[in-house]
Amino acid sequence: MDADPPATAAPAPKKRPKPGERRTQILQVLAGMLEQPGADRITTAALAAKLDVSEAALYRHFASKAQMFEALIDFIESSVFGLVHQVVDAPHPLPPPGAAARIASVILQFGEKNPGMTRVMVGDALVYENERLTARINQFFDRIESSLRQVLRAAAEAQGSLTPTVQANAQASVWVSFIIGRLQRYARSGFKRLPTEQLEASLRSIG
Repeated sequence: MDADPPATAAPAPKKRPKPGERRTQILQVLAGMLEQPGADRITTAALAAKLDVSEAALYRHFASKAQMFEALIDFIESSVFGLVHQVVDAPHPLPPPGAAARIASVILQFGEKNPGMTRVMVGDALVYENERLTARINQFFDRIESSLRQVLRAAAEAQGSLTPTVQANAQASVWVSFIIGRLQRYARSGFKRLPTEQLEASLRSIG
């Protein structure tokens, strides 16, 4: 008598993400796609395919692709300004090259560790997206410049400058231009030219 064929195990049911997990996963995959050098405009179809879900599934978590990018900008702002505030609120003056250099350093290190976020910060990933996203990034760098002015004015006052505000405004403009330039070079080199390349020497030359 022939033996009975082996029973076929039923496929394990797909584990459904907990509330909030899918949203986080979408943002992580979007950031990962932005890390690909020379990546074209990312469509919701491509993002859905990468996640192996339907586009409709994406829109259950985000009303639009612009909202996804806004969530990435939220992450950038909370991460970067958390670091910047530690520098600004330090109880004692930082040694040379000082607080402005430290602010520049933490921003560039963040960009280096998060290439996809760098493309958002320099606007490359936002070229074809909603204009309000570019406006938010502009505001982000305005806030960075304001923080730089604050620490530079304090430094100018400590050095006895007769025009600390004027001096701080001019220096802050140079510092923020340096930060943006380093991040842009990193993105446009396909993430080959690191923003922290020869950083200490560069910071000292500005400070």
